[in-house]
Amino acid sequence: MKHPYATPLAIAVAVLLTACGSMPTSTTLLEQTHTDYRMAQASSNVNRFAPLELKQAGDALALADASAKDNDKPAKVDELAYLAKQKIALTQEVANQKFAEAEVLRIGKEADQLRLQQRSNEADAAKAKVAEAQQAALLAQGDAAEAQRKTDEARRVALEAQTHNLQLQAQLADMAAKQTERGMVITLGDVLFGTDQARLTSEGLRTTQKLADVLQQNPQRTVLVEGFTDSTGGSAHNQELSDRRAAAVRAALVSMGIASGRVATRGYGAAYPVAANDTDQNRQMNRRVEIVLSDETGKTVQR
Repeated sequence: MKHPYATPLAIAVAVLLTACGSMPTSTTLLEQTHTDYRMAQASSNVNRFAPLELKQAGDALALADASAKDNDKPAKVDELAYLAKQKIALTQEVANQKFAEAEVLRIGKEADQLRLQQRSNEADAAKAKVAEAQQAALLAQGDAAEAQRKTDEARRVALEAQTHNLQLQAQLADMAAKQTERGMVITLGDVLFGTDQARLTSEGLRTTQKLADVLQQNPQRTVLVEGFTDSTGGSAHNQELSDRRAAAVRAALVSMGIASGRVATRGYGAAYPVAANDTDQNRQMNRRVEIVLSDETGKTVQR
């Protein structure tokens, strides 16, 4: 015999489980970012001097909240929260810098007024000395404010560079780029070329297009494309194949709109193996093209 309350109870449990399953992802970093944003909103300097930056920070935080609401993985939520947190810090730095600049102007005006007063009181030596002392104090305050402005500017530039680098790393994540002592390096494996050929496969062209997109968004950066082979075959053949594969990547980037002067190539043949050439798997690892991304000045580190 069925219990008369079995069906309503089952429905209630199902509703409760559904509600729990739809709770948004929350992380400590996201909560800290909300706290930082509330503090920025409450700052009179931020509202006066950096309203646009505050809005951009709020938009970035909204993206993190949306990711949390969609129950994305905590790592993704934290990545978006961290970018929002950096934008909030940048907002505060911009507000501090502009406040310092306003202080420089205010103190400058006070100094001008003091100089006018000093000229009107030239007959009174005692008053002139007091005015000179006051002017020196104001000038010292102005110097201190200018020094603070320069410090704030340096911190703002550093934060902008850090934020830009984080965005660049996110763009390169799909290409499995690795941070090395030479900078960010993207490796195109042997499978992205035809067998013993320098022609990129369709997958290789898709990867190259992703790199071209990154370079178009970072016009100050250049790349060094390096070709490598395994130790099988003659050295002349290996050298030629490594040269042609590096050149094929360069040609693809240029065809995708990247200026030829931003792409250098170098073939190394069987030199600089990443594994012993004793198995098929290791030899395949050695048959590769490495793409070294320059720093923000366009400089790449040679081998």
